[in-house]
Amino acid sequence: MTAAEPLRPAAKRRWTRKQRRLALIAAAGVVLCLAAGLVLVAMRDTIVFFYGPTEIVEKGLAPGTRMRLGGLVETGSVLRGPGQRVVFAVTDSKTTLNVTYQGLLPDLFREGQGVVTEGVFEGAGRFRADSVLAKHDETYMPREVADTLKKQGHWQPGAASPNPSPVTPSPVTK
Repeated sequence: MTAAEPLRPAAKRRWTRKQRRLALIAAAGVVLCLAAGLVLVAMRDTIVFFYGPTEIVEKGLAPGTRMRLGGLVETGSVLRGPGQRVVFAVTDSKTTLNVTYQGLLPDLFREGQGVVTEGVFEGAGRFRADSVLAKHDETYMPREVADTLKKQGHWQPGAASPNPSPVTPSPVTK
């Protein structure tokens, strides 16, 4: 460099249109991944089809918690009150919770059968159900109910199949 040559300021680097677009897409992708991660972390305990009575007691859930309760309807526990009020007990052979429900029960609701109820845990062994779901035929039991019963040694292999076999169509006759 000679004294005659003027000092040039460092050339400012400008991003091209393509580079700006790629940077914007990358930033949006990072923000989207962070949001998805936060949602999954926040929901990790609530992504459950239902809780069994023992799980509810062991977790020490606060009264007023909305959830699903699943298990077997205890034999001899169904009491029908005035109107459509029904009280019954759901058990997993270790723990029993009393369930109150106001409304029509499904046709397949029976004592000793699998059931999933949705509602609010009231504490002290009580659950207020908004809806009651019963098994749909004599060979089907929700996989989660069957797994819970297997864990606790209450599963009777011939009673119901956790994975129903596909229905084969009958031949058409003319």
